[in-house]
Amino acid sequence: MKKTVLAALAAFGLAGPALAQDEVTLQLKWVTQAQFAGYYVALEQGFYEDEGLDVTILPGGPDIAPTQVIAGGGADVIVEWMPAALAAREKGLPLVNIAQPFKSSGMMLTCWKDVGIETPEDLDNRTLGVWFFGNEYPFLSWMSHLGYATDGAAEGSVEVLKQGFNVDPLLQRQADCISTMTYNEFGQVLDAGVSEDELVNFKYEDQGVATLEDGLYVLEENLEDPAFVDKMARFVRASMQGWKWAEENPEEAAMIVLDYDETGAQTEAHQIRMMGEIAKLTSGSDGRLDEADYQRTVDTLLAGGSDPVITAEPEGAFTHEITDMALTQ
Repeated sequence: MKKTVLAALAAFGLAGPALAQDEVTLQLKWVTQAQFAGYYVALEQGFYEDEGLDVTILPGGPDIAPTQVIAGGGADVIVEWMPAALAAREKGLPLVNIAQPFKSSGMMLTCWKDVGIETPEDLDNRTLGVWFFGNEYPFLSWMSHLGYATDGAAEGSVEVLKQGFNVDPLLQRQADCISTMTYNEFGQVLDAGVSEDELVNFKYEDQGVATLEDGLYVLEENLEDPAFVDKMARFVRASMQGWKWAEENPEEAAMIVLDYDETGAQTEAHQIRMMGEIAKLTSGSDGRLDEADYQRTVDTLLAGGSDPVITAEPEGAFTHEITDMALTQ
């Protein structure tokens, strides 16, 4: 929406003289929403422009895989969950984490309380809704950790329902539990008239199997170019400035996101609530990847029994070079 307006102004010569800036294309993991507020804030508040960057933000969606976009040259940097990034790296796509704005995971399994589920040990022989397209990796690792097969065929197993990007399987009682994010689907369940007292939530963080979400990834070969490294350092610095502004001004950040939502699908109340929850996940991060968080993610993914997400300890899967530059300049 903003870019459409600027393009119209430029066509009439009203946008002012063009300045030479380094172009950066960012591919988001999902649609325009407060999950990505820091980037939209940095764009709107001029933080990218101050760093000499011309940033294009590409929304994601159910048919868009960020790993495929960057592999095809459609983006310089992507927002991706670490399980999907490490799985792609092991399969030959050399992704490298250059920054980690999200310190905590927002992933949960949300269950009906009235079906008798109180602890993870009660999940045996239950139907559990799970997202796929790379989002299933943390769930599968957790089930393996619990000793549950995921074929639903016998005792000691769960039945996996491939969940769409909605909460209908829970509301329609097609599943005992579904995957939710603290900042999105859980709110949708509550908005449908379900009270928190009717639900049991298992946060991946509390279960010790949380994996890192919404990191920034680039192709390893590009890090051999000093100009690209410098550009990414400026991009990360401006992005983190945007994230901290969003944490401190959640309602204003939500309104900025709405302004960039060209679909008109988002609502003010939902985005404000989402931004409040997102701020809890980015809190405490300066963008630098915590190696303990990284190792926890790797260990969780390796503990996949006969079908692990990754089969070997990754090498070269992250770098501090970008954030070190971003934080010292």
